[in-house]
Amino acid sequence: MSGKKQKFKYNPDTLSYDKVERSWRDGFIRVILVLAPAIVLGFMFSVAASYIFKSPYEQQLERENVFLREQLDANMADYTLALTVLNDIEKRDNEIYRVVFNAEKFPDEIRQLGTGGTNESAHLEGYDISDRVKENAKLLRTLEKKIYAQSLSFDEIIKLAMQKEQMLACIPAVQPVTNEDLTRMASGFGWRVDPIYNTSQMHWGIDFTADVGTNVYATGNGVVEEVQEKRWGYGNCVVINHGFGYRTWYAHLSGFNCKQGDKITRGQVIGFVGSTGKSTAPHLHYEVEKNGQKINPIHFFHSDISAEGYERLLEAAENANQSFD
Repeated sequence: MSGKKQKFKYNPDTLSYDKVERSWRDGFIRVILVLAPAIVLGFMFSVAASYIFKSPYEQQLERENVFLREQLDANMADYTLALTVLNDIEKRDNEIYRVVFNAEKFPDEIRQLGTGGTNESAHLEGYDISDRVKENAKLLRTLEKKIYAQSLSFDEIIKLAMQKEQMLACIPAVQPVTNEDLTRMASGFGWRVDPIYNTSQMHWGIDFTADVGTNVYATGNGVVEEVQEKRWGYGNCVVINHGFGYRTWYAHLSGFNCKQGDKITRGQVIGFVGSTGKSTAPHLHYEVEKNGQKINPIHFFHSDISAEGYERLLEAAENANQSFD
């Protein structure tokens, strides 16, 4: 007996059962009907399994993502620390190194070094981690700009250090009238009573009283910028440009021992004490200017005076309440 089942169909014309022959199409459809549910169920199981169970490649990618995120955090911490250190270097640069060399503060606009208005992080957008990557990139650009600016500042400091000997020779550092010739200090830097108008006026220098004809000495190396002869104001006056932003004024002279354009060395006689211009008694009016600003000359008498002498000079300048010009 054959195990293959046969299908029969009743034929009303012959009143008998005819054997039904199956075509290949019927077999194919039958196979599809049997396999289709299995295929669908298999696909659904595969999708579900992909969410529950990760492949080795996916697990490797996840481990790499965790590693990269940790590296981003570490890099951000490193950038922040580097910026902190660099800010400290900038502070030392402005408050120590440049003070030592009497240099101006390094310009903030150069330290900032703007990068313009373009979106430099546009290529980093479109990812889940884009914000963190862009923040790291921003910190890195800031660090690069600050390092470059600081290198420019250090180049300038190195140049100043190489010029230190020349600078020290040029900066005003002695009294324009020697202690042996000095009668007394009549007036110091600050608000004083004007001897002509009897009103309070700003006195921009220091008055040294001495006999007419007493030698007046250049307080630092430089070039004679002006030799003035006036009947009022500073009267006969010599102005020396020392470079490095310094200029000195020697007023009310009775005569000159230099001319415009002369190169002067510290201690050289450039004129003689007098009482010309707006002066009420023989004296030398001496001023120091740094980068266009008048500053107290008392702070520059450190090369030829003791600490005790400096204190006495400072006290005399502070106590004087009336100027001679």
